Amino acid sequence: MALDGTGYFSSPTVHCASCLPKVHRNGALTYAHQLLGAAIIPPDVREVLPLMPEPIIKQDGTATNDCERQAAKRFMAKLRQDHPHLTCIITEDSLSANAPHIETLHDHGRHDILGVQDGDHASLFKQGQAAEHAGRVTAYERHDRAAGVVHQFPLVNDVPLHASRADVRVNFIDSWAMGTAKVPHFSWVTDLRVSKRNVYQLMRGGRARWKIENEPFNTLKNQGYHFEPNYGHGQQNLSVVFATLLLAFLVDQAQ
Repeated sequence: MALDGTGYFSSPTVHCASCLPKVHRNGALTYAHQLLGAAIIPPDVREVLPLMPEPIIKQDGTATNDCERQAAKRFMAKLRQDHPHLTCIITEDSLSANAPHIETLHDHGRHDILGVQDGDHASLFKQGQAAEHAGRVTAYERHDRAAGVVHQFPLVNDVPLHASRADVRVNFIDSWAMGTAKVPHFSWVTDLRVSKRNVYQLMRGGRARWKIENEPFNTLKNQGYHFEPNYGHGQQNLSVVFATLLLAFLVDQAQ
């Protein structure tokens, strides 16, 4: 299951009490609405199954902006309530690979495959280099002859996510696809123990995250649903209701 945030309304003038105000460097102010989308995205199946999104809006009784992390807390609680028997692995981008969010996922009994980047997780990548020098990194190679690609996986288990949160331990995967003009490189952390036996499947699960961008979000924004940048606002809650229900998209998915 992929989680990702997206915007669907932005205006320098039109706003409501639920809008997220943002002050830019030049002093300009814009008001926005966002939501946290979710979709079931099996790597071996072309179709995706969008779930009920969670609006990212200023919450009643608070003066601070809402954010994707807080929306994820509400979403995970509702997911557990609505689908108590559903098991899934959560996959997200590098913004979600932080200790508080990982703890939220684990509190709700969810496994994870989260993208990481050296610019955002410098300490983690240094730990990976130290593990390699210490001989703790396992190297695995898999040939995909049909695609003419050789997948290379350095992997290491039980490293700290951040220097400041050494108690949050993760398993680290690097992935290189050799044999193409541009060599794709991806990195993930996961709470699932990584081995030569499962690293290829974990890689496919991590790369499947793009389906939430390519299928639901791209469809809504570029294929006739006019989901961005101005999805209409109304006077109070109309924008959030439209974005949450997305009735036309729901009918198309059912058909």
